[in-house]
Amino acid sequence: MTGFASGTGETAPFSWGWELRSVNAKGLDLRLRVPDWIDGLEVGLRTALTRALGRGSVSLSLKLAREETAGAMALNAGVLSSALEAMRQIEEVAMAAGVSLTPATAAEVLAIKGVVETRATEDDTAALRTALLADFETVLAQFLKMRADEGRALHVILTRQVDHISDLVAQAQAATAARREEMERALRTALDKVLANVAEMDEARLAQELALIVVKTDITEELDRLNAHVAAARALLGETGPVGRKLDFLMQEFNREANTLCSKSQNADLTRIGLELKTVIDQMREQVQNVE
Repeated sequence: MTGFASGTGETAPFSWGWELRSVNAKGLDLRLRVPDWIDGLEVGLRTALTRALGRGSVSLSLKLAREETAGAMALNAGVLSSALEAMRQIEEVAMAAGVSLTPATAAEVLAIKGVVETRATEDDTAALRTALLADFETVLAQFLKMRADEGRALHVILTRQVDHISDLVAQAQAATAARREEMERALRTALDKVLANVAEMDEARLAQELALIVVKTDITEELDRLNAHVAAARALLGETGPVGRKLDFLMQEFNREANTLCSKSQNADLTRIGLELKTVIDQMREQVQNVE
């Protein structure tokens, strides 16, 4: 789910720069820093991101600049009226004092601060919003490509780890057969010792104890479930949509069966296989956190 993309664009009098990045997260968390005076921009960006992404903590920032000289020039009628009135009063005072003033030119009047304003063309932002959303599609495509490249690399890693788990389950099944003979010999020896020192034995109770021992040490169900989980993982890795959450849940099931296998093993080889199985499952669970 990690990814990064950036881009720049412009449409007179504006220029901008994008930065889009994401890190791992259980769900989809969008954090946008965009100008709020552009009507509909944030909504459009959120819609595009939600449509394209399923998981990840995603941050998007847009830095927008406008040329300072851009804009339409207009007279400020109020300031102009006040300036002309002030000029009239000055002329009256000057005439009363016998001072002759040179008539002011239009250029001089325009030079008075505030008479002429440069108005930013921000009232109608529809054209700017359209240009930004169109340009963002390129940035988003670059971002998705990077995530797809990472996804293909992760697919290779996860497939290899599933293969390793499958191989370990096969080894555990082979070790189970050898363990069965070993446990039968140990159990027979223990029973012989007990029977030799007990005059009478409740056969029903003995049968129950033997059945309990078998249940506590039988790992057939755990191996069957592990094989089923391997098949489920392969099926998920073959899908094209978001499967991160399903794989995350499957890792919990893998780990549960591996723990039970280790607790029931009572055999050095089987314990070694179980511990290696837990290591591979833990490594795979770390990688699954990067899957959307």
